[in-house]
Amino acid sequence: MTRTTLALTWLLLSCGAPPTAGPPRAPASPASPASPAGDADVAPAPASPPPPDLPADDNTALDRFFDEYDRASLARSPQAQSYRAIKTDYGRWDDPSDEAAARNHQAALDALAALTSRFADAVLDPAHRLSYELFEDHLRRIDEAYAFRDHGYVFNQMRGAQSQLPAFLINIHAVTSRADAEAYVARLEGLGPTLRAYLAVSVARAARGVTPPRWVYPFVIEDARNVITGAPFGDGPDCALLADFKGKLAALKLPDAEAAPLLAAAETALLASVRPAYNKLISVMVAQQRTARAGDGVWRLPRGAAYYAERVRAYTTTSLTPDEIHALGLREVARLHGEMRALMGPLGFRGSFAAFLRHMRDRRDIYFANDAGGRAAYLDATRRALDEITALLPQAFGTLPRAALVVKPVESFREKSAGKAFYQRAAPDGSRPGTYYVNLFDMAAMPNTEIEALAFHEGVPGHHLQLSLQSERGELPAFRKFGGIAAYSEGWGLYAEKLAKELGQYRDPLRDFGRLQLELHRAIRLVVDTGVHHLRWTRARAIRYVTDNSAEPFAAARKSIERYLVYPGQATAYMIGRLKIVELRERAAAELGPAFDLRTFHDLVLGSGPVPLEVLEREISRWITGRKTH
Repeated sequence: MTRTTLALTWLLLSCGAPPTAGPPRAPASPASPASPAGDADVAPAPASPPPPDLPADDNTALDRFFDEYDRASLARSPQAQSYRAIKTDYGRWDDPSDEAAARNHQAALDALAALTSRFADAVLDPAHRLSYELFEDHLRRIDEAYAFRDHGYVFNQMRGAQSQLPAFLINIHAVTSRADAEAYVARLEGLGPTLRAYLAVSVARAARGVTPPRWVYPFVIEDARNVITGAPFGDGPDCALLADFKGKLAALKLPDAEAAPLLAAAETALLASVRPAYNKLISVMVAQQRTARAGDGVWRLPRGAAYYAERVRAYTTTSLTPDEIHALGLREVARLHGEMRALMGPLGFRGSFAAFLRHMRDRRDIYFANDAGGRAAYLDATRRALDEITALLPQAFGTLPRAALVVKPVESFREKSAGKAFYQRAAPDGSRPGTYYVNLFDMAAMPNTEIEALAFHEGVPGHHLQLSLQSERGELPAFRKFGGIAAYSEGWGLYAEKLAKELGQYRDPLRDFGRLQLELHRAIRLVVDTGVHHLRWTRARAIRYVTDNSAEPFAAARKSIERYLVYPGQATAYMIGRLKIVELRERAAAELGPAFDLRTFHDLVLGSGPVPLEVLEREISRWITGRKTH
């Protein structure tokens, strides 16, 4: 995921940051990430001026409107600036208060009113008319989500503030000058007050009956303790933040007379600001755990059913109901079981399908050792897979991204609670590469059969390719370049896994089984996400459904279900988005026959960034019609 899939933007939106911040997400909501992440578009916007028979004034005015909104949004979010490698407010954090959330919401309403009054009847070229429609839809979704702004879990094991704030400093706050180092220290000094502000939001939500499930609290508490473990808090190696700052400071090669005061200031900030705030967080979380509402799904929250319905609409960009999504999931699980049965012979297994799944789950030869050597082997195999597929991309794409891609393990302070794999997009100016994070905390949860499919989903031709192309479209308005829609982005990531097979990957039947296992994993998500949040399944029942119907190890199944429980609706986006892309490709190929070109189709789908699925279908339909008439 990113997941979009999977970054601080979700947290910022949940507590009041502007909608343009960070990586891909569903429309602004208390439980959407980034991914986890504004809306975007699919039909390529022309880089040249509008044709002579269309007045340029309205198009130019709309571009100016978008720019002004983006500047105002960035001005309210220092962290969004950092994601985009802008250092105007480099030493500051966003305001997570409810008051800030209200201001951001009002800014969206004001923008919607101005947009419709000025441009509803404007004379716009097709690309600008599409941008108008997408931005209007984006703002309306923000408004719809705002009604549930207090339903997100500020502290949770996936993207909680306790881990995302330090992760932001480590992964996003680059230090290339003394001023950047001073800004890092300023953010350390401000981390304590900012964490306390998030804590105040969490306490207020708990008073209104919104608390995460009880089993979430030990993860949050352990993350918090990890942040303040090590020097300068006590004995042992440097804590993650101090180690990060030391490394970045050393790279500057400043004279000792300049570097020493900065390092001392960082240690003072950790002791005086960070530690007291994290100790307070731990004490409040311990107390809150005792009174947390029983149950797992969001049905147990005030207006829980309405909240889940809104989340499903936001993430899938469809009108599918939870019951319809559940039924779709059951059908897709049955389809994929059939495809997996076809691999039983090539893998030399005789017996029932249920026994085959247990056999694949229990095989020890498909796991690397749970030690430093095994982790290095996993990373090496991942990089080789990405190198192989990268060489094949010109067969399927006419346009490829410029941004570099790196592979990293998840940092130790958050690896126990973080997801198994996720992607952080590159900085638009190239100063930060796209990063594929692999969680190697427990190698027993990372079968090497899945190495290729995970890498192709998160890296290329998946999220890195799609999001980098999106960010590199200089003529697009910012909300289209830096925003995202989960069904589109995650649907593309899942589509990319199978596309790699068409390009010649998964030559080993074991790796092809891993691909099918991950696709099955996404089909199962449709069943269990609606199961726990709509049909009131327990966490145990959902885990049992996963282990009964797939080869996923129990520990991985439990972690997956725990993710869906704190991130309602997001898991439904993957398969629904993939099915739509496949449907449109098959339709285009059938209607165009020899005139169908896969490279052109992919360039069109990716041409202008994420869009709601109904818009994607409309644009592909226009393309098909246009090709038929030429």
